[in-house]
Order: sequence, then structure tokens, then C-alpha cells
Amino acid sequence: MMLAETSLSIWGWGSLVIVLFLIKFGPFVIFYIFCFIGGGVVVTFLFGKTSSEKYLEQCEHSFLPPTSFGITKCIDEMKQESTSIKIDRRLTGAYIIDEPLQQVIQFSLRDYVQYWYYTLSDDDSFLHEIRKTLQNALIKFSTRSKEIDWLPYFATRLVDDFGTHLRIFRKAQQRITEKDDKMKAEDLVDTFFEVEVEMEKDVCRDLVCTSPKDEEGFLRDLCEVLLYLLLPPGDFQNKIMRYFVREIIARGILLPLINQLSDPDYINQYVIWMIRDSVCSYEAFMNIIKLSDNVGELEAVRDKAMEELQYLRSLDTAGDDINYIKNQINSLLFVKKVCDSRIVRLQTGKEIDTVKLAVKCGKLCTVPLDNILVHNIALQFFMDYMQQVGGQAHLFFWMTVEGYRVTAQQQLAVLSSPKKDGRHQTTQTKDLLRTAAVGVYEQYLSEKASPRVNIDDALVAKLAEKLNHEDPTPEIFDEVQRKVYELMLRDERFYPAFKQHVLYVRMLAELDMLKDPSFRGSDDGEGESFNGSPTGSINLSLDDLSNVSSDDFIQLRACISDTGVCNDHGKTYALYAITVRRRTPNGEDVWKTYRRYSEFHDFHMRITEQFANLASILKLPGKKTFNNMDREFLEKRKKDLNAYLQLLLTPEMMKDSPGLAHCVYDFLENKAYNKGKGDFARKESPLMQKTYVDPEHSRVGAQLEDVVDDTIPLRIMLLLMDEIFDLKERNQWLRRNIKNLLQQLIKAMHGDTLNKKIVDHVDWMTSPEQVADAVKRFRDAFWPNGILAEAVPRRDKAIRMRTRIAGKTKLLGIMPDELKHILGAETTRKGILRVFEMFQHTQLNKRMVYVFLEGFLETLFPMYKFRELFNKLHSRSKQMQRYKHRLQPTQAPSLQKR
Repeated sequence: MMLAETSLSIWGWGSLVIVLFLIKFGPFVIFYIFCFIGGGVVVTFLFGKTSSEKYLEQCEHSFLPPTSFGITKCIDEMKQESTSIKIDRRLTGAYIIDEPLQQVIQFSLRDYVQYWYYTLSDDDSFLHEIRKTLQNALIKFSTRSKEIDWLPYFATRLVDDFGTHLRIFRKAQQRITEKDDKMKAEDLVDTFFEVEVEMEKDVCRDLVCTSPKDEEGFLRDLCEVLLYLLLPPGDFQNKIMRYFVREIIARGILLPLINQLSDPDYINQYVIWMIRDSVCSYEAFMNIIKLSDNVGELEAVRDKAMEELQYLRSLDTAGDDINYIKNQINSLLFVKKVCDSRIVRLQTGKEIDTVKLAVKCGKLCTVPLDNILVHNIALQFFMDYMQQVGGQAHLFFWMTVEGYRVTAQQQLAVLSSPKKDGRHQTTQTKDLLRTAAVGVYEQYLSEKASPRVNIDDALVAKLAEKLNHEDPTPEIFDEVQRKVYELMLRDERFYPAFKQHVLYVRMLAELDMLKDPSFRGSDDGEGESFNGSPTGSINLSLDDLSNVSSDDFIQLRACISDTGVCNDHGKTYALYAITVRRRTPNGEDVWKTYRRYSEFHDFHMRITEQFANLASILKLPGKKTFNNMDREFLEKRKKDLNAYLQLLLTPEMMKDSPGLAHCVYDFLENKAYNKGKGDFARKESPLMQKTYVDPEHSRVGAQLEDVVDDTIPLRIMLLLMDEIFDLKERNQWLRRNIKNLLQQLIKAMHGDTLNKKIVDHVDWMTSPEQVADAVKRFRDAFWPNGILAEAVPRRDKAIRMRTRIAGKTKLLGIMPDELKHILGAETTRKGILRVFEMFQHTQLNKRMVYVFLEGFLETLFPMYKFRELFNKLHSRSKQMQRYKHRLQPTQAPSLQKR
């Protein structure tokens, strides 16, 4: 109560004071009071701020370390106006190379860095530093390249790597065939790398070639090593800059380039483009379909044939065009039926073995023993057979005597020329001949010979008497050789049994005298051939072609019905149309074939060389150098060639010359004529030695120990022929003959000149003009018209399959006849198709590209241990780990013995 009264009195007195103050001084006094108080507050705040700043400044100088000026300097430089950046465009010292290289650098930075960098900053200094780093690497690379001699790489290392790659592929194919399994792409790739590690011993590239992730890691590691070698230490230590450059090179340049070079479809298109001028023959096309074991290829060709059939049947034609369209329809129907039959056989597994079928038929073309002994390919198969039946001594004796005769004749011819010391030269030569003759006798005819030629002992004793008491002559072995020849000809174990053996059928296939009967009967058509004629070589059976007897040729007639002048790529020549009629049990076959005079001449030289008795009977019209296209002259030559054909086809001529029938039929057949220029008879034969077989796993270059000279063309050709056509694995004797032939050809063409041309060609390939051209092609491929190329869509599978067929057909079309006559038609065809098949696997193509890249870097930096580096980069290979695991059990016993 007392508290309430007191509070009330305070508020009352206060209110009274305020009222009296306002009455005395007026209402504006309140405004003056507020101004006074506000001014005091402002003065106090300003004074306090000044005092605080002075105090803080004193504290900073007294207790804290000095601050850095980097931020301030950086801010000041950023505020300054940006100056233009000057770029030194010199890289290699050659303007024609530097200009496209600078464009590649510019495009790479624009498309791989600028598009995201400018979203963060508009400062160009970072891009300039990357560009300088790339240019420094290119300058160092260019300088190093100029110091290297590239001839060993292109003439030796590159060929060796390619040959080794082909050897691995060939052995992988053989290993799968031995397993008797259907070849699948995955199985082939796995087997390929399995063979690679067995051959290379310390490296396998399966991870890099089959795993995209491991491939990118490999390229990153490789680029990091290259940047370490090419960049200055300061630039390399800048991790951010190094990583950017590494990614641009690895993923922006190398990876797309390697993917393109490894694409089978790209390779097939490039092969077709390279041989675009060659003409595809229907025979080569049908052979490819017949040999194809890829259902996808056959289905693609069949579907295209059906599409063309629908188009032709939809045409509304009349007059002469209808005959042309009918022929086209018949040809397409035949192709369709062949593809359907081949697909059914592949899907059902009912594959026809031509060799076994031919043996069962038993009716084969007869090749005389005389021809076999002088034909290298035929002799190879006869030699293999004689070794199987234990008659190799007879054949080797006959061949050795042939070589002795040639050598003796040459030595005696030398003696007939004047010499300064004729008596000494004669004695020395006769001693050498006697030693050679006695060596032949001891090796094949003496009691110590093993194996020994079993002939009449009286002949052997007579020969021994001559060797002991008479001077050796080239004919000293003739009587014994004749007896051995008759023994091989008539003994049922030798030539007669050889004609019934599988090797004889394979010999006919190599000589292109055996046709596959798979294109006959209801499976493949009703007798029409690919070109519309009823008698094309494709649809003839073994009975039709493989045994054309003299009696059959009595029913063969031919005459030149017309002649004309053709112009092909600026070359003018006469062409003769030959109408051929052949009477068969089912009626008469009629077809036309076209031949040039040069083909008549080659045919005449072939048969007169093979059948000596014809040289004095048959006379071919002579050549004429000038005015040989006159109509009057062509008509006269047509008449003379007709008389030549009629004389050749007489029954008496055929009966007197066994084997002539096949040569004539081959000439008159409706196909390109094989001239046979490549046949070379055996003129000399060294003493036969045992067939040498290469070690199972080794690099190709290590196997050329027999090439003792320094002839680059011989080394390259022999290495490639060894691996493509599998010469070393088949017969060392044939390989020696081919080597001798190559040596003679190179000598005739001046081997030193060829060496110089190869050296000049390598210099040309590495010249500034060619390097600039390669850089421009790379630039235009990845940046056409200066714009980054979009990813090319993968072509349709059917188109890719037809491209494969076209590529194989083109390759068979350019196969020279001379090569078929030297190696055999079947061997040559298989070798070329093996190379083509090798390029149909992306993983294997990548392996080859990486091998070439590794060889290139080892050549460019020989002072660094790149070989060891690559082994470490490939050390995580699964195949390598399995190979080492397999070696451990074999190595353990040897360590225990130690």
C-alpha cells in the first residue's frame, strides 16, 4: 500500500516538471536536445575508428610476419589489358610440314580443350602454354627423326614383324584345324595370342588388343614416357599441363587412328581401292563362293542376287534387250543356287572333300612321268610319295645324275676354250669330275649305300669298271639312269601306284588340272554357268575335265569364226573368236572363246617344248611388226590359224602325243588362258639333303640364315613367300629352287640397282614432301574442311560381307599366272586367301599396329630400353601368366638336378 502510493507520487511530480518545462521553453527544445546527443555519438564513433586503425597497424608491425605480394601482383596483372600472344610456327624446319602440323594442333586444341575451357575463363595463356608444350615435343621428335637411318626399319624390321605376325596366324589356324573344331573368331583370337606368347617368350599383347580399358591405359603410359623424353623438365613437372597433353595425344589422336587402321571393313575397302584397275573375272568370283566358309558372306551375295533378280523381272523390255536380260537372270539364278547349296553344306556339316571324291572317282587326267620329273611342283609331290614308299633313292639318283650331267657339260665346255695352262686345267677338271662321279656311285650304287638303288648288278659292275679305267664323261651314268627310270615307270610300287594316291590328286589341284565337282547336278543348278553359257568351267565335273582323253578329243571341233581389233588402255591388238563344239553323250556343247595372237604363240611354245615331235609338224603363222592391223592381213592370219587348229585337232596328232589333249582343252576353254611362262625345268640339282623343318616357335627374321648375301629384294621376297605360301613347312627342295630362281631374276635385273632403288624409295618415303602429304591426309581424315569428323556409322553387315567377297575376288584376279606355275595354283590361292583372312579380325589387326608402333619407337630411341618397357607394360597379360605357370613344372626338375 505504501509502495503504490510512493510510485504514484513520482510519476505525478515528473509529469508536472515536463509540463512546466514545455510551457517555459516551447516544443522546439526537444529537437535541439536530440541534435546535441546525435552529434556527440558521431564524434565519438569517428574518433574511435581512427584510434582502432592506428592500434591495429601498430599490432601488425609488431607481432605478425609480412604478407605476400603475390595476390596483389596477380590482381594488378589481371587488371592490365591483355597483350597479343606471338606463336613461333617453326617445328620441323620444313614449311610444307609445319603448316599442316600447326593446323592439326589448332584443331585439336579447339575441339578437345577450348569448348570447355572458355566456359571457365576467357584468358588464352593456358591454351598458349599447352600449345607451346605440344610444339616443344614435336620439335624434339622431328630432330630425333632426322638423325635416324630408316632403311633397316622399313627393309628389315617392318617385314620381319609382318612375317612373324603371319606365322603366328598360320600356326593358330593349324592348331584349330588339328583340334577338328569349327573355327570361331573367339577361338582363333585366343589361340593366336597363345601362339604369340609361345613364340615371343616374354611378351603377349592380348590385353591391349582385346580390352578397351587396358588399351587406353597402355596408350596413356606410353604417352607419358614419350612426354618425359620429349619435353623439357620444367614442362614435364607441370602435372596439369602434362595430363592435358597426354589425354589429347592418347585419346584424341592415337586411339581413333589405331581403331581406324584396325577395322577390317576399312582394310577391305582400301584393298579394293588399291587394285581398282583390275578386272574381276566370273571364274575368280565363283571360286571365292565355292571356297567361302562364312555363311554371312554367302547369304549377303544370295540376297543381292535375289534383289537384282526382282529388278530385272520388273523391267518391261522388247527386242534385243530381252536376250541380254535372260542371260543376266540365268546367271543370277545360278549364283543363287550355288550360294544356297554352299550354305546348306556348311550348316549341316556335310562338307565335300574334293581330294577324297576324286580318288573315289578314279578317272583322272594322266600326267606322264617325263613331265613330272621336269616340273617342279609335280616333282615335289612325286618326291613325297617316293619317300613314303621307300623309293626315294631311285628318284634322288635320277635327279643327281641330271645335275652331274649339266655340271660335266659346263666344265668340259670351259676346257674347250683357250687357257694359258691347258694341261694343268684339264687335269684338275677331270679330277673334279671323277670325284663327283665316284661320290654319286658311292652314295647310291655301292654296297655301303643306304638306301641303295636296286638294279642289275651287271650294270653296276660295268659302271664301276668305267669309273676305274676311263675318264668321266657327262654320259657315264646314262645306261644306269635309263634303267632306274624304267624301274620307276613300270614298278607297281612307284609311278603306277602314285597315280592312284591322294598325293597325285593334290598334284593335279596344284597344277590347276583338277576341278571341284561341287557345282554340278541338282544342288547347284541345271548346267548353266555364271556367264550364261552352258559349258563354263565352273559346272564341269571331275569326269569332264580331269580326264580328257584322246578319244574325247576326236569329238572336239574348233574354228575361228570372226576377228576384230580391240583397244584396251591405249593398246591395240587383234582378237580372234573361236567357236568350239564338243559332242557329249547328252548332245553337243557349243561355246565361244577369244584369244589374241600372243596367246596362240604362247600356247605353241608351250606344246612344242613339252612335245618335241610337234615342232617339225606344227607351224604357227609368223609375226609382223608393221601394218599388222590391216583387214587383209588379219583375214590371212585368221585363215592360217584355222589351218593350224585343224591340224592340231586331228585324231592322229592326239594319239601320237599323250597329254596333248589336256593342253588343247585348256587353251580352248572359255576362260582366261594361263600362259605358263613361269614353268622352269630342272636344269641342275645339288645332292639331295634331308628336309629341314623350322623350330616350332621363333621369329621369322631369325630363320633367314641361308640368305648369305646382302640383297634386300631377295631377303624380302624369300621371307614373304616363306610365310604366305608356307614353303619351309612343305618342302625344302622346292624352296631352294625358288630361292635360286629369285637369285637369278635379281641378278638379271641387276641386284645392286634394285638395292639402290629400295634405298631411294625409303628416302622418298621419308622426304618432307611425303611426310607433309601424310600429315595432310591425317588432317583431312579427322577434320574434313576444318570440322571435326563425326563418328562414321558402322556399315550394314550385308554390305561388309559383300565387300569381303569383292576384296577376295580382286586379289585372286591379280594373282599372276607365273606365280601359280612356280608354286602351284592351290598353294598360291590358299596363301593369298590366308593373308586376306588374317586382316578380318580387329584384335589381330590391333596387335600388328602395336607391333609396328613398338618397332618404330625402338628404332627412334635406340639408346633407351624400350624393349624392357614394353615387356613391363604387357606384363599383366593373362596368356603370359598361364604360359609361365605351364613352364614352372618343367623347370622344377632341372633345378632339382642342379
